[in-house]
Amino acid sequence: MDNFLGVLFDGLAYGTLLFLISVGLSITLGLMGFINLAHGVFAMAGGYLLVTLMGQAGIGFLAALPIVFCAIALGSLLLERVLYRPLYKSTALNQVLLTVGIMFIAIAGASYLWGPGQQPVLLPEALNGQFTLFGIDLSRYRLFLMAVGAIITLALVFGLERTRFGAMIRAAVDNQRTATSMGIRVERVFQLTFALGSGLAGLGGALGVNVLGLDPNFALKYLVYFLLVVVVGGPGSVIGTLLAALLLGVADIAGKYYAPQIGAFVIYGAMILLLLLFPHGLLGRRGG
Repeated sequence: MDNFLGVLFDGLAYGTLLFLISVGLSITLGLMGFINLAHGVFAMAGGYLLVTLMGQAGIGFLAALPIVFCAIALGSLLLERVLYRPLYKSTALNQVLLTVGIMFIAIAGASYLWGPGQQPVLLPEALNGQFTLFGIDLSRYRLFLMAVGAIITLALVFGLERTRFGAMIRAAVDNQRTATSMGIRVERVFQLTFALGSGLAGLGGALGVNVLGLDPNFALKYLVYFLLVVVVGGPGSVIGTLLAALLLGVADIAGKYYAPQIGAFVIYGAMILLLLLFPHGLLGRRGG
């Protein structure tokens, strides 16, 4: 029982990390209809920026996290304006080709700048080690990840459902022409939405260095995981993305622990089962 609870805890923490990175992709795909296969690049950039801030600028881990979020969000604004925006109304194939090209350029650039090896991150003492609860050893850092995931989920749901900006996003998605006639700057709304999704990916990538590792192939290596979460959860659904990430995270960790010979394939089996049961996403609808 202790092993089961430990695996469950690790799976939920891992799923939370998948959610933090994938929710940005869910937002851009579900609300904007843009197929951004380079989403993992923003997560990778967040990880490398964290490593650089801590290693060269001497900034602490916790202080670097908001800097990473803001820097990646601001940097994505330039990419959105120059590369992404011209293809918003283009075909899915053009969007896929563009974002795959960006991903491979980023991989080559990361290899050149930081080398092919893994990048280490020194966690604060307060987040290191474990503590015992009801006889189960729990990682402090994974508990921290789950707390961050809960805060971001509440913030996103509130922002999309209860704020004026969230209402503008929904209006722009439902009918761009009507939204424009009402004075909503649709391009600006989409730009800010893209920046939010990219910033969250950068934050997730920074938080994931200690769990997922960080090397130049990060964006390609974990792309399928991010897509699985979005497809199972339903594009544009924050709660659906969270539930999918948690379920797939637990399935992946449990499969690798209890059946290491086939553990890497368990997450795909879980995906197939969930899609058969919920072909339109776990909540069966679009929206947060």
